[in-house]
Amino acid sequence: MTTVAMPVFSKQNETRSKGILLGVVGTDVPVKELLKTIPKYKLGIHGYAFAITNNGYILTHPELRPLYEEGKKRRKPNYSSVDLSEVEWEDRDDVLRNAMVNRKTGKFSMEVKKTVDKGKRVLVMTNDYYYTDIKGTPFSLGVALSRGHGKYFFRGNVTIEEGLHDLEHPDVSLADEWSYCNTDLHPEHRHLSQLEAIKLYLRGKEPLLQCDKELIQEVLFDAVVSAPIEAYWTSLALNKSENSDKGVEVAFLGTRTGLSRINLFVGAEQLTNQDFLKAGDKENIFNADHFPLWYRRAAEQIPGSFVYSIPFSTGTVNKSNVVTASTSIQLLDERKSPVVAAVGIQMKLEFFQRKFWTASRQCASLDGKCSISCDDETVNCYLIDNNGFILVSEDYTQTGDFFGEVEGAVMNKLLTMGSFKRITLYDYQAMCRANKESSDGAHGLLDPYNAFLSAVKWIMTELVLFLVEFNLCSWWHSDMTAKAQKLKQTLEPCDTEYPAFVSERTIKETTGNIACEDCSK
Repeated sequence: MTTVAMPVFSKQNETRSKGILLGVVGTDVPVKELLKTIPKYKLGIHGYAFAITNNGYILTHPELRPLYEEGKKRRKPNYSSVDLSEVEWEDRDDVLRNAMVNRKTGKFSMEVKKTVDKGKRVLVMTNDYYYTDIKGTPFSLGVALSRGHGKYFFRGNVTIEEGLHDLEHPDVSLADEWSYCNTDLHPEHRHLSQLEAIKLYLRGKEPLLQCDKELIQEVLFDAVVSAPIEAYWTSLALNKSENSDKGVEVAFLGTRTGLSRINLFVGAEQLTNQDFLKAGDKENIFNADHFPLWYRRAAEQIPGSFVYSIPFSTGTVNKSNVVTASTSIQLLDERKSPVVAAVGIQMKLEFFQRKFWTASRQCASLDGKCSISCDDETVNCYLIDNNGFILVSEDYTQTGDFFGEVEGAVMNKLLTMGSFKRITLYDYQAMCRANKESSDGAHGLLDPYNAFLSAVKWIMTELVLFLVEFNLCSWWHSDMTAKAQKLKQTLEPCDTEYPAFVSERTIKETTGNIACEDCSK
């Protein structure tokens, strides 16, 4: 929520020159309503818009985290005064911040390290920033476009009849936080979902609906082009030999226009991860400020390759034991090569691991292909993802852990030989646990009285000390006057520095033996 206010002066002829202030008028505007005005589909997969005040404080930014969770969600102490330099921290010289605070118009570029998946993974890219001031306000607006995304667009044409036919499929959905149509202008439209509004608009049944014609045309094209995948998924579901043990549970597709297709290979009640792709699963659906996590990660991989992920520390806590795999779909135009969609599946972890062990045994049976067998009791085999987290291990409790915590010496060698790269990250919005001494509530109220009583007792003790035994002194200084103290853990704002790791894609060959010190089976 942000508040916009302005003074109201008298406009009567006889008082206009005196500047008589009549009052102040203002209104509260939810930030999410501001985000609806941003054409997310034009910004690309990683692109975003942001705004700051003339003091450099953030009005809206996808990396702003004003809340923290401690039992329930609470506002951070400094949630309304987070500086732009705290989220765009790679700009060490504050070039971007100073230009926007000074209300300039221009462009700025820098390499950025964007964290995803609760800060444990990192995407390294180059952003081009475009900024200007917003006339008549104390705000400046910025737009960040990632190189390779958001600059080139793919346009296609289909008829309204074709598009409407494919939009009717029950497995099709649209990003409800995107503004395909403005459903807030008229009360009779406010109950409509974006998909319902588009259908009414295209059929001409709601002439008062205001919609983004360009975006809707692209949605229709995506609906038609992606329709054949439904038939492919259906054929797989009918061919029981392809998925006899129901290891693959969900297939999904998302396009650059926020259109999604989802196919279940098992009943909804049989899904291992019941929350996946639901409205509450904010990381994995199209939002007002970001594309799904599986889409963003796939877009940064080599075309045609899959990216995998599982819940962190899967083997040690009670989490959904699933593997999510996704890959990007690009046009075969080497000059521009825009990512137009991403497709993926979610499968049971046990099914995925079984496939891996089967493949490793097949490799071992081929002469010269695999000199080491994972069935060897003296060997530990691991499958790790591109950020160094364990996907498969003979010890199930290690699944989802960082490989460096399990095999630190081996991870160090992988870093030394260039297979992985260490990246230092900073979080200037973190909340850290701190121990504080807290007094018992009742004793706190009586502190002045207890201090006075203790002083009187000390004087009386000194006066009669020659008449009594020393144990009387101990009676006067008994536990009755002690102040109860206990340690209490609280969350406080702090700055943190931590590492992340990413596989080095320029290293083509990572097969071989490493002479490793301090290694153990």
